[in-house]
Amino acid sequence: MIPVFDADSPDAVVTLREFPSGTVFARHSHPRGQFAYAATGALKMFTDLGNWVVPPQRAIWVPAGVPHEMHMRGDVLMLNTYLEADAAAGAGLQARCQVFAVSSLLRHLLEAALAIEPAAPPTVRHQCVLTLLMDEIGAMPELPLSVPLPDEPRLARACQRFMDAPTQQICLDTMAGWANMSRRTFTRQFQASTGMTFVAWRQQVCLLEATARLSQASSITEVALQLGFSSSSAFTSVFRRHLGDSPARYLARSRAAALF
Repeated sequence: MIPVFDADSPDAVVTLREFPSGTVFARHSHPRGQFAYAATGALKMFTDLGNWVVPPQRAIWVPAGVPHEMHMRGDVLMLNTYLEADAAAGAGLQARCQVFAVSSLLRHLLEAALAIEPAAPPTVRHQCVLTLLMDEIGAMPELPLSVPLPDEPRLARACQRFMDAPTQQICLDTMAGWANMSRRTFTRQFQASTGMTFVAWRQQVCLLEATARLSQASSITEVALQLGFSSSSAFTSVFRRHLGDSPARYLARSRAAALF
């Protein structure tokens, strides 16, 4: 169910939703921007411009009016903050989707704001909670957990086929064949459409998939081999270079955050 807001609704409204693992929230959009925090579980989000992965204890910003589809990985407890346009701008949120880290303070503020009824008469305390909530959202660092999708139909179909079963073992020639293009044409059009080489794009897709699988308690070695890396050490090296932490530390931080 998509919330309905009126002129008297606060600038920020927090709601809670629960989704069983495997739930697909069909394509939809919101009249307000949505800051969706995955308290438990992970989610994958798809738009016409790209796809994003939100691991546990992280959040994604979806601007108002952007059509998107969400797939739940694990049982997801989601706290959504719906922000009016001026509030979103004041928090420094962009007119594009973004994935963010979430501080312990922000988690507590989300819980406090959840108790505020949108139709209740405003109080000083409520206003202070919402003001601090919006300020803390604006202070969160953005995370590199997205990948662009080409708008050229043949490239888009090939990319979707890859994302249905991502692996480092799929080569450029295979992708070109899926797109019914020559290797040279595929390479040129892919770079022009995404701003990335296919090899870099493939690696980013696999890393995004890895974060989702790790959040479901899959072992590091299992995930590395499933995604076509030559070894768990090779996977760990790529993961650390792009996400700033080893897979083991990344998982430990997520689990520690979930305790608070």
